[in-house]
Amino acid sequence: MCPESDQDELTALLGSTVQVVSQKGEGLAAGLASVFRHFTAFGRQHVIAFNSDSPHLPPSVLERAFEILAANDVVVGPTHDGGYYLVGAKAAHPALFESDGMGTGSALDRLLTRTKALELSTGFTEPFYDIDVANDLILLARELRLSPAKAPKTAGWFSEWQEAVAQLRD
Repeated sequence: MCPESDQDELTALLGSTVQVVSQKGEGLAAGLASVFRHFTAFGRQHVIAFNSDSPHLPPSVLERAFEILAANDVVVGPTHDGGYYLVGAKAAHPALFESDGMGTGSALDRLLTRTKALELSTGFTEPFYDIDVANDLILLARELRLSPAKAPKTAGWFSEWQEAVAQLRD
């Protein structure tokens, strides 16, 4: 799921291995609402959306999220900064992403307030971090230096970037 303006480029980049769907509406809240509307319309009962700024997210977290969703209406993956990196639901709930608040330190609290108001049972995956600020990027670079297999392409980019910076200094 992506903004309509990015659909052709992402489709060309990913080929036929992934279905790229353009979101309806502007912004992250509209994108999330669009994801759930689109995929639950085809009869899928367990839909999970996760961010693109955690390239190091282990597949086991997604597997666990589906397990949690089997027993709850909603699953949420909280971030350490008050947001969330993952949200899943068994059905589209149009009001779930109202009032936006995405990208703020209160995004998780706002989402949980809406799940309570909608009387949706909510389960949680373990907290994780996403890349929002420079310190997050530094943390990721350190982590991938020790374990590049967590995100091989991102680790490769870091390596190339460090080499380019070293050449500029010489």
